[in-house]
Amino acid sequence: MNLPAELSLTDVKDSQRVSLPAIPAKRYFTIGEVGDLCAVKPHVLRYWEQEFNQLKPQKRRGNRRYYQHHEVVLIRRIRDLLYNDGFTIHGAKNRLEELDSQGQIRAELEAVFNILGDLNKLATQSKSSN
Repeated sequence: MNLPAELSLTDVKDSQRVSLPAIPAKRYFTIGEVGDLCAVKPHVLRYWEQEFNQLKPQKRRGNRRYYQHHEVVLIRRIRDLLYNDGFTIHGAKNRLEELDSQGQIRAELEAVFNILGDLNKLATQSKSSN
């Protein structure tokens, strides 16, 4: 890739990063909602379900997929590994297994749940003070 002298490859990668919206505090998300939250098309999510064993959304009537919060976080992590860090599918699988074995994903999810709990407490307190 020929880049102008003042641009580096990291500058280009940073410009390709997408700012993702905050994940709402709700229990289940449809595949369309997850696609919007993670900037990934639904057919890509269905493909990733086949490739990543950790990704198992619940299926209900008519085989509709319902993702939980931790799966949305995992999808964002997969997206980051593939799109921003340059991993292949196989490399991303290996990296997730490494992280899982080290307990880092679990720790990150617990941190997210703690933040959500704190936000819920704040919301409850502000409702009771009004």
